[in-house]
Amino acid sequence: MSRSGRAGERRSGTPPGRGAGAAGVRERVEREFAERFGGAPTFVVRAPGRVNLIGEHTDYNDGFVLPIAIDREVRIALRPRGDGRVVLRSLDYDETLVLEPAAVRRTGAGWGEYVKGVAWALREAGLTAAGWEGVMAGDVPRGAGLSSSAAVELAALRAFAAAGGLPWRPLEMARLGQRVENAWIGVASGIMDQTVIAAGRAGHALLIDCRSLAIEPAPLPDGAAVVVLDTGTRRGLVGSAYNDRRRQCEAAARHFGVAALRDVALDGFRERAAGLDPVTHRRARHVVTENDRTLRAADAMRRGDVAGLGRLMDASHASLRDDFQVTNAALDAIVEIARAQPGCHGARMTGAGFGGCAVALVDADAAAAFVAEVGRRYAALTGLRAECYVCQAADGASVEKGPGA
Repeated sequence: MSRSGRAGERRSGTPPGRGAGAAGVRERVEREFAERFGGAPTFVVRAPGRVNLIGEHTDYNDGFVLPIAIDREVRIALRPRGDGRVVLRSLDYDETLVLEPAAVRRTGAGWGEYVKGVAWALREAGLTAAGWEGVMAGDVPRGAGLSSSAAVELAALRAFAAAGGLPWRPLEMARLGQRVENAWIGVASGIMDQTVIAAGRAGHALLIDCRSLAIEPAPLPDGAAVVVLDTGTRRGLVGSAYNDRRRQCEAAARHFGVAALRDVALDGFRERAAGLDPVTHRRARHVVTENDRTLRAADAMRRGDVAGLGRLMDASHASLRDDFQVTNAALDAIVEIARAQPGCHGARMTGAGFGGCAVALVDADAAAAFVAEVGRRYAALTGLRAECYVCQAADGASVEKGPGA
């Protein structure tokens, strides 16, 4: 965990740019569980990371987003305890967390705060936070805009649910995860990350209405690959410009007399935006146009229109760069390099911004050459190493019986 408070600015033991894979991560946590606690785990839970194809900074404006859960994940091997305590070993941080769910307190900005926050949120919701012992590891790049923190939250929620026999209702659990971010960690994030991690669907993106949490699967176009481009640059969210952007959006909503910018249509924005100061005007214009782009992107996916989806991704990046001003030089560079490669239909920054990752839509048969060339050109231009990898759309958080069940 970095001092910024996100779940993991440091790299894990997984080699950069290459995930351990579902089997590899599961083997690690099961093996370490047996060595540390004796015997086999009763359950093994998993929660994926996510990448957002389009719809950035719209979630906390009650708008629309179009993310996929990815085939990189956090796993916890666990066994219920009878004394009510939680004992969790993190392999990625080489640390052990011990807590009493009934008496958790915020003590810093470590990875354990996300687990403590989950115990607190469950109890606040009137649900049982049962005791368990476990081992956690993952291969979601941390601090890269792929929602490693929400993956930890949902994995912990799955662990508490398994240990305590709680029913798994994905959208309810997503809201609890968001409450951890907002009220325990202190990041004014929206609901997108937790929703797609809790309810993702293999082979599909989810069009999520962040007000109602209505979900509509949208199939990834045949022959297209999603490639994540990690710039190697990082920026935490707590205490950063992220919360400033949210306040600016709220000010714009007050100007329009609506609950959130989701309620402002394109035509209405053009007619009534003149009274906004220049900065707030740009912030609001991004959100209003991004909601429109996201809805059109989902429609393009349903039609299998790869080129149309790519153009919308390009337009999204320009808006995030010029109006919302959350890109950086590395993100802009890698996006331009990606767009210049054969087989690339579009590219944009993804995540909160200020560093982290971009995402590109690429012909599947061109993906290997694309990854190699983007990495080479990015290093030559910036002196930085880009970690580029092809992602599959995965199912959301799940639980399996362990060998000790």
